[in-house]
Amino acid sequence: MRYTETVIKKCDKTHNIKYMNLLQIDIYENEIFERSPELLSMLLIDRTLSSENCQVNIFWATNNYANLGDGYQYSDQITLEAITGKNGDVIKPRAVKSREMQQKRSREMAEVFTPSWICNKQNNLVDNAWFERENVFNVEVDNPDGSYSWIPTEGKIVFPEGKTWYDYISENRLEITCGEAPYLVSRYDSVTGEPIPIERRIGILDRKLRVVGENTQTSSEWLKAAQSAYMSIYGYEWQGDNLVLARESLLYTFIDYYKAKFGKKPQLKSLQYIASIISWNIWQMDGLKGVIPGSCRRVQQTVQNLFDSSTTIQECEGCQKGNILKHNGTYCKIKDWRSNKTLTFVSLLKKGK
Repeated sequence: MRYTETVIKKCDKTHNIKYMNLLQIDIYENEIFERSPELLSMLLIDRTLSSENCQVNIFWATNNYANLGDGYQYSDQITLEAITGKNGDVIKPRAVKSREMQQKRSREMAEVFTPSWICNKQNNLVDNAWFERENVFNVEVDNPDGSYSWIPTEGKIVFPEGKTWYDYISENRLEITCGEAPYLVSRYDSVTGEPIPIERRIGILDRKLRVVGENTQTSSEWLKAAQSAYMSIYGYEWQGDNLVLARESLLYTFIDYYKAKFGKKPQLKSLQYIASIISWNIWQMDGLKGVIPGSCRRVQQTVQNLFDSSTTIQECEGCQKGNILKHNGTYCKIKDWRSNKTLTFVSLLKKGK
C-alpha cells in the first residue's frame, strides 16, 4: 500500500471515530428545545445580569463564531435562535472541534482540557482526605502500555464514623475555570472524546449521585437528595460556548442517573428545577477579577476650575493594582442554597470561605 493511501485510510478512520464519538457525547440543543424551549432558555441565563422581569443571557466571549455573522460576535448574547434549528450543531465539545480550532483556542485563551484519568486522580485526593482512606470510589491503574485508568469499587460506599452519606453529597465543591466541567461530570473524556459509561464516571457530581442512588429508594427521595447534590457543586468559565456545554452536561448527567435508577426519564418539572440550580451554580466569570468578563471600564472625570476644565481617564483601580476587591466591573452573583440568599462570589473571599 502506498504512503498516501495509508495516510488517507488513517485520516478516514480518525474521522469516523471522532464522528461516532460526537454522536454519543454531543448534546444537541434541538433535542432540549423540542422537549421544552423554556428548559433550554434556562440554561442560557446570566443570573447576575437578569432580573425578575428581564432575562439576560450569557455571551459568547470568543471570536471563534464571528464568521457566522450577527448574533455570533464576541459580545453578543447566546440566544435560542443562534443554537437551534439550522444552527443546532454550532456548539460542539472541544474533543470534536477541528485541530486548528483547538490550537487557536489554546493560543488565545490558554484553553487546555484535562484528561479523565488526571481528573480522577485529583478528585480521589479530595475524597481520600474527606473519607480518611484511599480507593473509596475506584482504584487507580497504571497500565503496561504507559496509559492510566481506574477500576470502580464494588458495593455500597461506607462512610467514616461521624460522617453520613448526606454530609458527603451536601459538601460544597468548586471547579475553577471549568471549561466543559470535566472535574464535575464525566460523560466523556474531554480530551479524547471517548464516552464514559455511567458505572465508570469519576466526576465530583458523579460520585455524589452514585451515593444518592445507593441510599435512596423512591423517586421522591432520590430527587430531593439529587437536588441537594446539585446545590453543592459550583463552577465558573469565561467562554460562553464552554459554559453552555458544561450546563448541558450537568443536565444530562441528571437524566442519566435518574434513568439508571428508575428505568425512565425524569419529568419536565424536575428537569426545570435542576436547570434552575445549574444556571446559578455554573456561571460566566473572569476568575482573576470576579466580574463578568470585560465589564471593567475606564471612567472619564472632568474637573472644572475658575477658567477652564480638564479631563482625565481613570483606569479601573482593581485592574491597575491587581486587587480583586477593587474592580469597577460587574461582580458575579451566586446563590447560597442553604440560606436561600444571593451574594457576590468575591464576598466569599472577604470572609475567607
